[in-house]
Amino acid sequence: MKRMTNIALMTTVITAIAGGSLVIPVGAAAASGPKPAQPDSVRRYLVGSGDMLIASAAYAGQAPAQQPAVADSQKARTGTGPAAGSIEAGQSTFQQNCAFCHGRDAAGGETGPDLTRSKLVAEDVAGNKITEIIHNGRIEKGMPRFPFSELETANVVAFIHNQALKAQSQTGKRRGVEVADLQTGNLEAGKKYFNGAGGCTSCHSPTGDLAGIASKYQGLQLEQRMLYPRDAKSTVVVTLPSGQKVEGALAYQDEFTVALRDSTNTYRSWPVSAIQAKINSPVDGHVDLFSKYTDDDIHNLMAYIQTLK
Repeated sequence: MKRMTNIALMTTVITAIAGGSLVIPVGAAAASGPKPAQPDSVRRYLVGSGDMLIASAAYAGQAPAQQPAVADSQKARTGTGPAAGSIEAGQSTFQQNCAFCHGRDAAGGETGPDLTRSKLVAEDVAGNKITEIIHNGRIEKGMPRFPFSELETANVVAFIHNQALKAQSQTGKRRGVEVADLQTGNLEAGKKYFNGAGGCTSCHSPTGDLAGIASKYQGLQLEQRMLYPRDAKSTVVVTLPSGQKVEGALAYQDEFTVALRDSTNTYRSWPVSAIQAKINSPVDGHVDLFSKYTDDDIHNLMAYIQTLK
């Protein structure tokens, strides 16, 4: 088992999912000054309505410094041998513009994937793949374009590669969730659950709204949407005293008032006591399943959903 010195564990990135949460250690940073070696433990929890993944590792003792090897490998990877200053400048640019989605250390954040384990990053040479993504974005996946200068782009590329190499040198410290981690279910059992006990077909169709869903989202992000689609919109049909029906997207609701936006995006509201309102909340069906899911149900359903590309 690999041994490291002067490690200070910094924890907690929490992504809330109704009925569960993902807790991932943010990473480890070198502490200053000599310290006696002490064992540290890292536990990672993926909790999704009864679905739990736990990985742990322990570190203690002395080890040679890793930075020279990282720097040498970085030169080979980028083809330009960026100086430490370019990595530092890239870190600043990255943390100002990219950290919200990808995390301050590029190892995954609120919505963005772990770039330190990215296939695209691994295949990139001197920014030939990363640069295109930075400048053009991936609009369909929610990533905007960034008009960085050539120097800023090169610095960001250097930082990302440096983080990837650091991650590779820290065997046993993986803190992300790989797509393969979520591919343990039985596809046929998942399809049967989707069409039967899960009641999924009452709202969804594999050739309709879910067509291509597994191409747009992968791994943990796909499972989060499967368990709790936070952006699902509720609709409401309001029946007025005259019998006229008005329908639209639910805009507001409390015990006294209900409001909607109609097909012209006009905001309309009524006192609850004066009308009848029928609300359709798609997310309710997902919430209802939380108390019914078994671990096998989630694994199997995820195996089936991942085929809808």
